[in-house]
Amino acid sequence: MKRADIKRRPLADTTLAGLEPESKEYRELDGNGLYFRVKPDGGKSWQLRYKRPAGNWAWMGLGGYPEVSGALARDKAAELRKVVSSGADPLEQKRSAKAAADTAKTRTFRAAADAWLKAKEEKGLAPSTLNKIRTYLDKDILPALGDKPLDEITRADCAKLQASIEARDAHNVAEKCRTWINQIFGRAIGLGLTENDPGSRLRDIAAQAPKTQQHPHLLEPELGEFLTALKNTPSRLTARTAAWLCIWTASRPGMVRLAEWKELDLERAIWTTPAAKMKMRRDFVCPLPRQAVAALKDLHCLTGRSRWLFPGVGAKNPTISENTINKVFATIGYKSRLVGHGTRHTASTLLREHGWPKEHVEAQLAHKEEGISGVYNKAQYLEHRVTMMQWYADHLDVLADGNVVQGQFGKAV
Repeated sequence: MKRADIKRRPLADTTLAGLEPESKEYRELDGNGLYFRVKPDGGKSWQLRYKRPAGNWAWMGLGGYPEVSGALARDKAAELRKVVSSGADPLEQKRSAKAAADTAKTRTFRAAADAWLKAKEEKGLAPSTLNKIRTYLDKDILPALGDKPLDEITRADCAKLQASIEARDAHNVAEKCRTWINQIFGRAIGLGLTENDPGSRLRDIAAQAPKTQQHPHLLEPELGEFLTALKNTPSRLTARTAAWLCIWTASRPGMVRLAEWKELDLERAIWTTPAAKMKMRRDFVCPLPRQAVAALKDLHCLTGRSRWLFPGVGAKNPTISENTINKVFATIGYKSRLVGHGTRHTASTLLREHGWPKEHVEAQLAHKEEGISGVYNKAQYLEHRVTMMQWYADHLDVLADGNVVQGQFGKAV
């Protein structure tokens, strides 16, 4: 339909639907300052022309057609004319409402949490820790609190979230989430975004966590029989070497299974794990006893072309699974008696019982030391640990052979 064919106003629905675009945008009056706009690309919409309080004329969009019908556009225009008659400016009201909405978005818990985590990253928090926080934010905290304004979150909201995490027996996660929520609100209060502090006192109503159980581990009198069995395990080379590396180095199973060939210097008998993989902010340097070096050289013949020491089977498994090392122990009859993480407890107990200094043992276990030296000394007590871990590997050989010599070996170091 051409503009010249319009016979009456207000514009009929058939007219609105049939108006054809022209080379230039045009508007057709519907009545009382309400116009129907047609763009060259065929887009159609409604606009109201009105006089602002300052005396100048302005256009205000009322929505696109056909989403906004003629009847609805006329109702909207009538309401806006009432606003104009009262001396107000509907455009300014719209802009103020948008600004308030934008401000509200910056004051949601989600925005505050993201800004808090970004600040943590800028301060140098370890990538592994940042990833862990992000995981629990996305999994637990944000689904419950994310879209709520900071001022509207209640203690009941936070208590409900805490209880839901505790209900799956994840008491450690509940404690961490409680800490993070308090930090997020603390930062928001400091920035003047809210005075609300609903995360405080949650500890007072936290469920009692069950007593921590130690990972299944072996004591020295049990090691001889175990080590003999492990030497004869039918497990494949990658799996049994991973198990032995846990034992020889007292490393976390996660560090072992994710070890990369580029991290190893077999000539210097050193394994350097990047900070990104560690629970601390620094690289970790681990000495390799000669038994480990020999085993790794054999392994290199099999997996040396891979990025990983212990590649998995299939494209979906870049490395061996978390449970592979446990399966090695289970295969030789030690299911429920020893797990990969338990080898660390075994090493710690044996080394301390034989007089090796606590600080050397703790450094080998990559336990964080308080203070500046603990943050920056990535090769802490390395010379001592080289001696200590070679003694440990040799002592395990003695236990496996059944020739046990008792004594205090660490005090001379």
